[in-house]
Amino acid sequence: MAREICLRQLAVRPRTRAELATALARRGISEETASAVLDRYDEVGIIDDAAFARAWVSSRHTGRGLARRALANELRQRGVDGDTASAALGELDETTEAETARVLVERKLRTARGEPDAVFRRLVGMLARKGYPPGVAIRAVKEALAAQSAEAAEFAEQIDADALADAEDDPAAGGRLG
Repeated sequence: MAREICLRQLAVRPRTRAELATALARRGISEETASAVLDRYDEVGIIDDAAFARAWVSSRHTGRGLARRALANELRQRGVDGDTASAALGELDETTEAETARVLVERKLRTARGEPDAVFRRLVGMLARKGYPPGVAIRAVKEALAAQSAEAAEFAEQIDADALADAEDDPAAGGRLG
C-alpha cells in the first residue's frame, strides 16, 4: 500500500522525500513502514532530493523567472534541507539572476503604460514578488527605462539605485526587510 501511494504520487510529478512522507502519513501509513519504503526508494534512486532541487531551480528560474530567494523558499516548503537547497541554488549565479531580471523587465516594459514613476514602481514590485533583491530589481528597471524613451531616460537618470536599495533593506529608513 505504501509503495503504491508513493508511485502514484511520483507518477504525477517528481516529489521530495518529505512530500512523500507527508502523503503517506495522511493516508495513515505508520511511520516505520513509511520510513522503510522511503529508505528503499532513496537507495535505488527513485527519490533524490538533490536532483529534485537542481531540476526545480532550473525549471522555475527559466520558466517563471524566480530569483534565488523565492526558489529557496519554495524548496524549503517542499522539505528540501538547507544544504541540498544551497547546493542547487549555487548553480544560479548573480550574473544569471541579473540577466533574467533584465529580460523580465524588458518583456513587461513593452506593454507598460503610465507615468515613468508608476511604471518604475510596478516593475520593481514585480521583481520583488519574484524574490529579487532590491538592488538588482532597481538597477534592472532603471537600465530598461533609460533605454526606452527620452522621458523615461530622464526619470531613470534621477534614480539612485544604490540609495534606494539600501533604504529597502533598512527597516529604520522605512523600508522593509528583504
